[in-house]
Order: sequence, then structure tokens, then C-alpha cells
Amino acid sequence: MSSLKATLQANLTTAMKARDELTAATLRMALTAITNEEVSGKSARELSDDEVITVLGREAKKRREAAEAFDSAGHPDRAERERAELGVLTVYLPQQMTESEIRAIVDAAVAEVGVGPQNLGAVMKIVQPQVKGKADGGQVAAIVRAALGQ
Repeated sequence: MSSLKATLQANLTTAMKARDELTAATLRMALTAITNEEVSGKSARELSDDEVITVLGREAKKRREAAEAFDSAGHPDRAERERAELGVLTVYLPQQMTESEIRAIVDAAVAEVGVGPQNLGAVMKIVQPQVKGKADGGQVAAIVRAALGQ
């Protein structure tokens, strides 16, 4: 079992003992998503810490999008719950990169590949492994497009 998954399970037990409903429910949801990922495919397998972080990132993105949807639909109480769940998940995710850090990585990749709209894929191929799990993909793509003059 990955150490991150074991940490999540230990923290779930602690939250249940403390009767912290929000944290317990959020960690249950995260562990369920991890388990579903482990049993999907042809054979069951254990996820590595990086794969667990990917699953948690996906769940965090769902919470962000749901909060925005609830806000626009006029349900601030439900949006606040989604943001609270997001807060619980961010504890387990790596520190997000700042825009200037992303821009520095993108600038280095553009210098290596060259400027031009045809180089979008090549630049993203260089940038993506460096920012995976540490930056929002949409934000990265927007910075790359800006750097390439699109």
C-alpha cells in the first residue's frame, strides 16, 4: 500500500474518532476514488503515491468545478461545502506552482523548441511532466499559448 493511501486511511480513522463529519466524508470519497482506480482495468493493482496524487487532483478539480456550478446556480451553501471538501483534499496534494514558476518553465521550453503556433504540442510535451500535479492544466495551456503568441 502506498504511504499516501495509508496516511489517508489513518487520517480517516482519526476524523471518525473526532466526529469530524466533513473530513471523514471527504476522505471516504477520496479513498473510494483511489480504490475504484485500483480495480479498474483488466487486473487489480496498487497505486503508487504519484498515481494517488493524480486521483486526488482529479477529485479536487471536481470540487472546484462543482463549487463554481453551485455559485452560478445560486446555491452558496452547497458551494461552500464543496470548497470545504477541496480544503481537506489540498492538504494531501503537492504545493501548487505560482504563475511565475510556470511561466519560467514555459519560457525555457519555448527557448528550446522555438516560437510558433505549430510548436504547441512540443512545448506542452516538455512542460507537462514538470508541472504534473502541481499546476492546473488549463492555466498551463493558457500560459503556453500566450508564450507562443496564439
